[in-house]
Amino acid sequence: MSEERLWKFRRPEWMNSATARSAGVYGSGALFSLAFFILLDAAVWSKSALNGSTVHINFTDWLPLIFSSMGMLIINSIEKTRLSADSFSYSGSGVAWKARVVLFLGFASLAGGMAGGVTVLVLKYIVTETSWPTTWMGIANVVANAGVMASTVVLWISQNMEDEYSYNLSL
Repeated sequence: MSEERLWKFRRPEWMNSATARSAGVYGSGALFSLAFFILLDAAVWSKSALNGSTVHINFTDWLPLIFSSMGMLIINSIEKTRLSADSFSYSGSGVAWKARVVLFLGFASLAGGMAGGVTVLVLKYIVTETSWPTTWMGIANVVANAGVMASTVVLWISQNMEDEYSYNLSL
């Protein structure tokens, strides 16, 4: 086993194909759109007559999803090769630590969005003891943030797959 490998087991060969990469990107997009739709559906339902409650979704309910989406954007805008850039081609310019700091900020934004969703659920829906159909609006917020987190993971993995037919051209 090579000294540079992190895991003992190898990745399956089918995961290195361009089809698997495309499926991961499209799957990530489907997860993100489903997460956004769940919160949008809860927001539309909260303003309908079927709600029967004075509790409605407002801007504070959307903030966690906004932070999670910002975290997803930040995380997936960093290439995996930039995280270890100081060790080979970019020596001296400090690219790796800058990329790691930005990646940390992206994960912090993603985790803050999830924590915000749980906080909104607890403070707005559970502490005030709302009935079941109204409590779904808070649960939808947490589910939407979890969907954005899952979408981020799927997109990060699929973007950073190494394909034998891909070329990296740089000047």
